[in-house]
Amino acid sequence: MTPVLESEEHKALRAAVSALGKRYGRAYIATVDKEGRHPDELWSEAAKLGYLGVNLPEEHGGGGGGIAELSIVLEELGTAGCPLLMLIVSPAICGTVIARFGTEAQKQAWLPGIADGTRLMAFGITEPDAGSNSHRITTTARRDGGDWLLTGRKVFISGVDRADAVLIVGRTEDARTGSLKPCLFIVPTDTPGFEYRQIDMELRAAEKQFELSFDDIRLPADALVGDENAGLLQLFAGLNPERIMTAAFAIGMARYALAKAVDYARDRTVWRQPIGAHQAIAHPLAQSHIELELARLMMQKAAHLYDAGDDAAAGEAANMAKYAAGEACVKAVDQAVHTLGGNGLTHEFGLASLITAARVSRIAPVSREMILNYVSHQTLGLPKSY
Repeated sequence: MTPVLESEEHKALRAAVSALGKRYGRAYIATVDKEGRHPDELWSEAAKLGYLGVNLPEEHGGGGGGIAELSIVLEELGTAGCPLLMLIVSPAICGTVIARFGTEAQKQAWLPGIADGTRLMAFGITEPDAGSNSHRITTTARRDGGDWLLTGRKVFISGVDRADAVLIVGRTEDARTGSLKPCLFIVPTDTPGFEYRQIDMELRAAEKQFELSFDDIRLPADALVGDENAGLLQLFAGLNPERIMTAAFAIGMARYALAKAVDYARDRTVWRQPIGAHQAIAHPLAQSHIELELARLMMQKAAHLYDAGDDAAAGEAANMAKYAAGEACVKAVDQAVHTLGGNGLTHEFGLASLITAARVSRIAPVSREMILNYVSHQTLGLPKSY
């Protein structure tokens, strides 16, 4: 059975991370963004307290927990106004894939550093021409003696400027069928021929987005993660945590915005009573709270299934959680800004920038339309139109 209520350990973790987040808050993130730097202080302290690697194996420096615990960390930091986007990428996606499928040498080389925050890994799957169709990925790897030669392009890759390596999704030729199959490669960012450039985004964030390009860059044989013939399984071992953690990111952001709106509605008086007494203000905020609680329940279910090793069920639940959280986040942020009126667009209250950020939760890492496709095909058994 999937637990509905959190364990005492999870409640304690939530409280501890919340306390950390409140010591930094939205003002800290706003300052970091304005100064064009990264939230290194928060990242380092979260690492020191064991939060960055809470999902990684104890024998490799982690906390021995799972995605359930890591999602709590991200949600609570987001609720405090200081989410760390790279939690989704480095420990959740890359750390999970290496912990599950990496060689012992790869685990020893990467997991302790990811857990203690001294090493950062980015994740590269999205390509300019593939869009949401991962079967159109054109990044390819071919053997050259004992090495690999990797060629391709990637876009919207977070944090490459800070990363020590990128976990790249490529494709290799199946010797039996001649068709291409997905594979994962650890590519250090200082590999000769590995190039990246920053994408000029309208959205302001400490974590920048990059386009990658590489043409026959040479990688050693041990750059391959896991079994060359099990790449699809290994890929989804990283994508499901990505969806769960994106849900946590969205829920935390929405909780922050909702709390701001509730505080404002409780105190702001226009016609002899606080505006929160008016149902036109109160009901939409209450509805947002309900939708966020429902999204969190689905996120908890997805994390439980994933940590229990039920990848198939976790895939469905993770997609549903990401969908529900994205929708709830956009509505909560919009209603929060609307509740504050003109104040909702000021720097003082820190909500206006969330309007754009909230939209990302509907788009990345997979659009809501593709999630609806997944549910209609995989769950309901309806035919595909593509």
